[in-house]
Amino acid sequence: MSGHSKFANIKHKKEKNDAAKGKIFTILGREIAVAVKEGGPDPANNYKLATVIAKAKANNMPNDTIDRGIKKAAGDSNAVNYEHVVYEGYGPKGIAIIVEALTDNKNRTAANVRSAFTKGGGSIGAQGCVSFMFDTKGQIIVDKEECELDADTLMEKALDAGADDFVEEEDSYEILTDPDSFPEILEAMEGLKLPIVSAEVTRLPQNYVELTEEDSVKSLQRTLDLLEEDDDVQSVYTNWDE
Repeated sequence: MSGHSKFANIKHKKEKNDAAKGKIFTILGREIAVAVKEGGPDPANNYKLATVIAKAKANNMPNDTIDRGIKKAAGDSNAVNYEHVVYEGYGPKGIAIIVEALTDNKNRTAANVRSAFTKGGGSIGAQGCVSFMFDTKGQIIVDKEECELDADTLMEKALDAGADDFVEEEDSYEILTDPDSFPEILEAMEGLKLPIVSAEVTRLPQNYVELTEEDSVKSLQRTLDLLEEDDDVQSVYTNWDE
């Protein structure tokens, strides 16, 4: 993965998203509600909830907001019933795109996602058409400049905690984990007081694809912008080498 700095993309996304922090919290609140409904309010016995809490903390959601969301979801039998859906397809030049959404209306969400693909010159494909190009991993990104530990020490501590891999980039350290062990390893890394800028279970492309034509870049960006604006969309993954 050397040469594909996630930190630069994260900083860019955070700058875009800071103005929409309320929307991010709404999305995370929806994920918390679904996780509680599926596995109960105790993160120690609910891996999915523990993973969402880790993601919420990495996005600077206050602990009391997280706690209120869990209690509300646990005690509200009339809560909106959200369903997790995944769409796969292609952007310009065959760029692989995966869209994860939580929705209370699958028809609406499917139409909006299909429209976003079409307007960017892409197309929705069958389930599984591109997901095999990605690996599901726990990913912890650490700000290299602000980190007090050197690379060797941090790598040793991460691997000792059970991490699968450690990658040093120009401006960041990337710690990769098995999805099932992500919450425990994140807790261990948080105990080191690291400057963590991102922590989540994500889909990482096995290979990256460059777009050299300006029109293709603009078309793909249009699709990604439309997906990002959709309230139902939780995450979008591509193998585009930005």
